[in-house]
Amino acid sequence: MKTSRVSFAAALAAGAVLVLSGTAFAHVSVQPGEAAKGGYATLNFKVPNERDNASTTQLEVNFPVDQPLTSVMPQDIPGWTVTVEKSKLDKPLTVHGKQINEAVTKVTWSGGKIEPGKFQQFPVSVGKLPENADQMVFKAIQTYDNNEVVRWIEEAKEGAAEPQNPAPVLKLTAAKAADHHDDGKKPAAAGAGDTTKDEHEEAAAKGSDTTARALGVTGIVVGLGGLAFGIASRRRAS
Repeated sequence: MKTSRVSFAAALAAGAVLVLSGTAFAHVSVQPGEAAKGGYATLNFKVPNERDNASTTQLEVNFPVDQPLTSVMPQDIPGWTVTVEKSKLDKPLTVHGKQINEAVTKVTWSGGKIEPGKFQQFPVSVGKLPENADQMVFKAIQTYDNNEVVRWIEEAKEGAAEPQNPAPVLKLTAAKAADHHDDGKKPAAAGAGDTTKDEHEEAAAKGSDTTARALGVTGIVVGLGGLAFGIASRRRAS
């Protein structure tokens, strides 16, 4: 009796965990969740369909106006129509010596369908990411074919529980040396005592070739010795 009760309680707890975890992760998100400051990245807005009796037919993603991006290029998705909206900037930006007076503030995908139990990713190539911020918040609006609208626009507050309809957040991390574009400089020449990767590989190849030759010569000598021993043995026997 006690065993049955324990088993039932364990099963109930496991089911509750699955339900809660499914609810917690079933929202519009941006992937990957982080990118390097000042760089370029391809973002995927992942949209799961949360309804059993309706399909998602539209996604609207709003780009923060206080963090304008000079380049926003959505990827074509079969069955979906994409619309890009731009707005004039209060303060023009200068990129590669060129003045930018407007930036993308909204991208909308419509005309397609995300059926119950499925999800869709909407890729966008963006840049140049802000260098003086730790994150970007993209407020998204999901529309179903039964006219239901879900607004994923709530921003999480430090120390508070996750909001019911959180907005997709991209964390911005410190840029690494490899993350920057090629600056046109040639790599410094190796100094005395420095060994490059190619030199290591060449030395290793030479060493392997020398070893192979030595083993080949040794095999020939051993073979000749065996042949001579065989001939001598036959002569003694005769």
